[in-house]
Amino acid sequence: FEKYFDPDESTSSDEKKAKEDKKPPAKDTKGRSTRKDDEWKGLKLEFPFSGPGGSRGTGGPGSGNEERDRIVTMAVLGALMGLATIAYYESGYQEITWRDFVNKYLNRGLVDRLEVVNKKWVRVKLHPGSSQTGSAPAGELWFNIGSVDAFEKNLENVQLEMGVEPHNFLPVIYKSEFEFGSFLGILPTLIIIGGLIWMMRRSAQVMGGRGGRGPGGGLFGGMMQSTAKVVNPSEISVKFADVAGCEEAKIEIMEFVNFLRNPKQYVDLGAKIPKGALLTGPPGTGKTLIAKATAGEANVPFISVSGSEFLEMFVGVGPSRVRDMFALARKNSPCILFIDEIDAVGRKRGGRNFGGHSEQENTLNQLLVEMDGFNSSPSTNVVVLAATNRMDILDPALLRPGRFDRQIVVPAPDIKGRASIFKVHLKELRTDVDKPDLSRKMAALTPGFTGADIANVCNEAALIAARDNHKRVELIHFEKAIERVIAGVEKKTQVLQPDEKKIVAYHEAGHAVAGWFLEHADPLLKVSIIPRGKGLGYAQYLPKEQYLYTEEQLYDRMCMTLAGRAAEQIFFGKISTGAQDDLQKVTRSAYAQITQFGMNPRVGHFSFEMPPQGDPLMEKPYSEETARIIDQEARKIVQSAYERTIMVLEEHKEDVVKLAERLLEREKLGRDDLVELLGPRPFKEKSTYEQFVEGTGSFEEDTELPEGLKNWKGDAPDSSDESGSSTPHSNIKKAPAVS
Repeated sequence: FEKYFDPDESTSSDEKKAKEDKKPPAKDTKGRSTRKDDEWKGLKLEFPFSGPGGSRGTGGPGSGNEERDRIVTMAVLGALMGLATIAYYESGYQEITWRDFVNKYLNRGLVDRLEVVNKKWVRVKLHPGSSQTGSAPAGELWFNIGSVDAFEKNLENVQLEMGVEPHNFLPVIYKSEFEFGSFLGILPTLIIIGGLIWMMRRSAQVMGGRGGRGPGGGLFGGMMQSTAKVVNPSEISVKFADVAGCEEAKIEIMEFVNFLRNPKQYVDLGAKIPKGALLTGPPGTGKTLIAKATAGEANVPFISVSGSEFLEMFVGVGPSRVRDMFALARKNSPCILFIDEIDAVGRKRGGRNFGGHSEQENTLNQLLVEMDGFNSSPSTNVVVLAATNRMDILDPALLRPGRFDRQIVVPAPDIKGRASIFKVHLKELRTDVDKPDLSRKMAALTPGFTGADIANVCNEAALIAARDNHKRVELIHFEKAIERVIAGVEKKTQVLQPDEKKIVAYHEAGHAVAGWFLEHADPLLKVSIIPRGKGLGYAQYLPKEQYLYTEEQLYDRMCMTLAGRAAEQIFFGKISTGAQDDLQKVTRSAYAQITQFGMNPRVGHFSFEMPPQGDPLMEKPYSEETARIIDQEARKIVQSAYERTIMVLEEHKEDVVKLAERLLEREKLGRDDLVELLGPRPFKEKSTYEQFVEGTGSFEEDTELPEGLKNWKGDAPDSSDESGSSTPHSNIKKAPAVS
């Protein structure tokens, strides 16, 4: 009755609390206070023994951990009791020798019987009362035997010598017993195996998030489940307005989103929605950034996963995760599934495994089946996007239409794209410089830079301004940032010997003078003999924004590259190791002209497939005779370029001396100093943004959307004209940005 009726229920909470404070501490049945027990329970709830997750299970707060604690405690106590029993049992044995057995016990008639245990040792059983009389020690006696046959023979001989009749010989009993010593020998192995099983279960609980219960539980828990997750658009701050320098790729991705949002626009024309698209290009060009922008603006479920997450140490995990991932995608269709760095799982099959299929190949096979297999449905409305910068190593079956219908190349941005990227990153910087003009100037100074490089330049400029305690980022900070990204930080504390410094000065002067008087060489912007990065000198050039190079242009570039070594030869009569990087560039250029560009008349118009730079050449794609000719022609090209460079520097020897002496005096020279010392460059050159983009149609990047994508974020446009005619394009500009 008292369980359901509280006589103090009518009292107020304050009065109730006062009464409880005045109550004496609760007592147990023996009169002991239980307050400490309550405090201990509270402490266990606050700091559970097994770490976080104490509320897991169905037995109330901490019930799962309390049950686990009891099991662990019982296991530890059992192990301790077992070890104590073993120690006590072992302490009751005393080892003796064969001689002691014969002289002290057998001859004195104290032995009752012998027990041969496991054919290894003998337990000596004495007559009852022998230990109490003091004639024998307390405990069991035992001794080792080499073999049973030898033991039986020796025992028989001893008893015959003692005059014992054969029918009165000691009884010998043979036994097989469990040896605690053997158990102790395998105990470390059992502990290691148990620890591995515990770690596997623990990792499965962590990865599965369900403590090994329910579907996907057991020993491997949630390890077999896909790690793909549905992205919440509100958590993505990147939009298409923040992506610049790759407008064509953006438009194609917008079209994929439009496929899912407005399928009727395409189905009415008899078109099928593409299964997927592969984003490829150099590192840092914005492939993953485009995917992030898609997740932020698609307004359809976006599922993201990394290619490396399919490969684990257990066999079968990869295919299982692929199946689980596509099941999640179909459940949320229409949706977009993005696989980043797909080359981790999509490498070409065969040629790498010596027998059997690898886990990676099984995972790839499952991916191929899920994308376009026997049971795949064309009406699932799941578009697969993937990104990689190593498309050359992907399996051809993955690239065929029906799986990745489109291959979207995201190249390094051109000068217009770089200007758009700079505009995006300059928005966040505090500067008084005119941002549109600054973005154009920086775009002209950064040929070949990717979006990631440009983001790094802007960030470095802000860091340099903060280091100099400036309130605004100035133009000089951007110029220093470009030098920092290209060549590394200045090492003003590195001490060069006077003779080494002089060699470096003439080396850089040779580069500058040769480039100044060679028509197709890149214009020089700055030269310095202050060590940067791994180099002892630094020269900044402004390469032309071009995609095609003639044989004469490549030849002039080789001459300019060899000019440093040539200047050392002319002015010092000896050469140094400072031209190592230059020689590597010249060697690559010479071999490329012969083996890839077909520019050598003796070898002919051939282009041999060579591995990417850095990969080993396992087998040459030409004969030994052709290889010998290629080596001869490459040596001839390099030698010819070196001799021409010597002639150019001999002709302008005084200019080299003037430039080198000025470098030794000031350590750093700009373009104005070069004009002052060498005079105007005798060739017409481009150096500004406007000059570079002249004749390309416009000064800005074209961001106009096709007519069918004008409403890609809304409803499908009405099309009453069956012929497909539409209103004229409207010029919709997007704020550019980069990855």
